[in-house]
Order: sequence, then structure tokens, then C-alpha cells
Amino acid sequence: MNDANLAEATERALVCHDLVKSYAGVQVLKSVSFAVPAGDVVGLVGENGAGKSTVSSIIAGVVRLDSGTMTLDGEDYLPHSPAAALARGVALIHQEIKMVPALSVAENMFLGRLPMRAGRLATERMHEQAAEALGVLGVSIDPRRSVAGLSMAAQQSIEIAKAILREPRYLIFDEPSASLTSHETDRVLHQIGVLRSRGVGVIYISHRLSEITAVAQRIVCLRDGQLVRTWSSADVDQHEIVKAMVGRDFTFAHQAPRAAQGDVVLEVRDLARKRAFHGISFSVARGEILGLAGLVGAGRTEVVRAIAGADRADHGQILVEGRPLKASTPRTAIRAGIVMVPEDRKGQGLNLGRSCAENIVAPWERTMRRGGLVTRRWLNRLVEKSRDDYDIRGSLDQPVVRLSGGNQQKVLLAKWLVKQPKVLILDEPTRGVDVGAKMAIYQIIRDCAARGVAVIVVSSELEEVLGLSHRVLVMSGGSQRAILPRGEADSETVMRMAVPQISA
Repeated sequence: MNDANLAEATERALVCHDLVKSYAGVQVLKSVSFAVPAGDVVGLVGENGAGKSTVSSIIAGVVRLDSGTMTLDGEDYLPHSPAAALARGVALIHQEIKMVPALSVAENMFLGRLPMRAGRLATERMHEQAAEALGVLGVSIDPRRSVAGLSMAAQQSIEIAKAILREPRYLIFDEPSASLTSHETDRVLHQIGVLRSRGVGVIYISHRLSEITAVAQRIVCLRDGQLVRTWSSADVDQHEIVKAMVGRDFTFAHQAPRAAQGDVVLEVRDLARKRAFHGISFSVARGEILGLAGLVGAGRTEVVRAIAGADRADHGQILVEGRPLKASTPRTAIRAGIVMVPEDRKGQGLNLGRSCAENIVAPWERTMRRGGLVTRRWLNRLVEKSRDDYDIRGSLDQPVVRLSGGNQQKVLLAKWLVKQPKVLILDEPTRGVDVGAKMAIYQIIRDCAARGVAVIVVSSELEEVLGLSHRVLVMSGGSQRAILPRGEADSETVMRMAVPQISA
């Protein structure tokens, strides 16, 4: 956007002009300028590491500018903290959920501004307002229940409802649908339409370009910290957006997986866990990819956590190559050959303060070097092989927190694939990663299956499940609806089974 257009937009808009930011001498934003008119949605796109999160953090007061200016409805705007941004009516919905598990849903939604009456907590009013905000999103979560145990998708819905309660003037959505299915995403996009009708300006960051073109009035594309393209309308071909993001023509397509290799590796018999799921029975063969599909709350994550030993099942059996897995814990599951890449890579999968190399070798140092010394040379060879095998970009000696989301996910995959497992469980394997990293991760999954690993993929992106899987297990309300072969698993059939109120 040129200076003349910026000047015209200042009266009722959030305007960013020549934003510059560097970390450790590396410039991550280079004179980025754009405006968000009140009542409009601006789609912000770019690969991981392009600068999108830095821009949103600056606007929300999380990160301080090195140089540049911002105005909010014609007045100077330079928040020194998230609280200062909120006071001016600017809110950010983070991609990474930050909640207090021990508190209730409602308490998390009102954290820092609990409603009081006569010096006491107005509990009923808090619960009513929380339920109303959740209801607008179409989310059925009891505001009185604890956040502990809720899926990432449910927590994301709570985070969105929490922001809506603040009635912001400008709202930034940073990958809000990363853990949501298309059904829940449609609800979020509808709510954004409601916010827009109330005059709220929205910045919408997503790697799902179909969402960007569906909800945005204009699109801003960043690459390597620079603004490389803007569109004044969302009526633009997605391939054109991807080309601007990556700087070259790019073809995105799923490939049918190779045929499974026959022998059953994992068998689950009538698995159940109170208030989470019941009656789950399936098998996965060597070289097979089994997809788990369903809406938020269907129990998909809970099932795979039980198989991986993270949670204890109340009933049923898990067998690996015909041998029962008893007293399942993560350690016993790993010893039996079952590894799991969790959906929350930052909270559960990686030690953010440790280096990439340290994260990759952490689970295996003792078992792989038993009776020998863990030498620097051995570690370097192992880590360099992982970097080459999984195309991890950036120095492996730096803390993981400094890597882009796509490279963090590759580090997490490398961590659990140092030794070839018998069963690989992937929960939301491409959550919050760009289109290039997605293709790389899909190839890693297909390569694992081709080597004879039995793979289970849980994903809220139905296209992802359908594109990767030999068979699809559909869940609804904690129960197993069907297991569909690839030829019968289309989006309409799966969604009809997944939605509780519609009978298949």
C-alpha cells in the first residue's frame, strides 16, 4: 500500500507503516506497510518464517518495534504490552493456546477480569456470559467444567469466545482453525462475519487459503519478512497466492498411498475410557495408513492417547504383533514399538529451550548407546542424518523455539523416527504449518508406511485424512461409526457419519 492510500485509510483503520524488526542481528521484518479498515477482514498469508506472527505480535503489544509507526483510527498507536493493546481495543487470538488447566472454562475466559458483585465473584453471571459466547460459536462445552482434558480444538474455541467477550475494535486471528474440522471452521468464519457487521476490523492468518479467500476482503502476502503482494479483493486464484508465498510455481496434490503390506501390526479390541470413548475396535497392517476422522469432541485424540499410553483405558485390549500390551504407559508403549507425535508440539512434544539436536536424541541416548559412550561425534552424525532425511532448515544448535512451525514439526517427527517404530501415531501432523512444509510432512508419512510402519493419522483437515489414508475410521460422540475403505471415504459420507444429529 502506497503512502497516499495509507493516508486515506487512517480515519477508521488500523494502519501499519514501515514496520521493521530484527532478532540477534537478523532482520525478520523489512518495512512492512498495510492497513486494516474497520469492518473489513484482511487475510495475512505467507510461509512459516515469513513474518506473519511477528507482525501480529507487534500489533498486539507482545513485541516492540525497532522502527516504523502505527495508527489506530487516526491516533498514534504503540502498545507496550498486550494489556495496553487490549485497552485500546486490539486483541490477539494466539495459535498456541495458553490456558490454566486447573481452572474452569468460564474462569479461563474471564481470567484477569473476573466479574464481581459486592466484593464476591459473580459466578452465575460469569457462567451465563461464557455460555452465551460459546453458544454463538455453536460450541457445546459446559463453562463450569475444568479445562484439563479438553482437546486442543475445544480450547481454541474457548479462546475465540474469550476474545469475543472483550468486544474488540480490531481482532487478530492467528491460525484459529488449525485444530478445527471444516464444520467448526465454518462456524468461526460465520462469527467473523458477525464481528465485521459490527464494525470490527479483522486480521486473519491461516495456511488454509480456502478460508482466506472465503472470509477476506483483501489479502496481504509476506515472504522473507517483506510485503511482496497485495490483493484488493479475495477473488483471486489460490495458485497465484501460493506462487507469491513461495516465489515460484507450486503444485499441491495428494498421492494415493502404496498398497499395505498385509500383516497386522496393531490391533485394538473394544477399547473404552469413561466419559471419553467406547467400543473402539480396529487393526492396522504393516505399511497401512489409517485415518481417524470426526468433529471436535468425537474422541479421536483420546483414543490415540490411550493407545500410546498417555492415558489409561478402562476396558479393552491393545495388541502389538499379536502380543497384548499390558499396563500401558508411554514407556511401555515405546518399548513395544508405538510412538506418538502429539498435536501440541510446543506443550507436549518439544523442549523449546533446548537445541534441535538435544530434542532429537533425548529419548534414545541410553537405549542406542547402552554399554558405550555418548560422544559428540556420534550425536552429530545422528542429528545430521535427521536434518538431511527430514529437510530441517536452520541451525540444529539453536533452541527449537527460534524455528518456524514447519521446522519445529519436522524436528518432532525426527525425534520419534530416529529408530523405526512399529506403529507411528500422528495427531494433527500439519497443524499450523505452511503448504511447502505440509507436502514434506506428507512425504515423510508415506515413506514411513512404505518402510512397513503401521501409521495412524488424526487430523481435523478432512482432505488430509482422505488424501493420506488407506482406510478411514469415523468417530462421533466417543463412538466408532464406521471404517471406510479409501474408495468409499468421500467428504460427504464421512461428514454425514461424523455429525451426531444426522444418521448415516
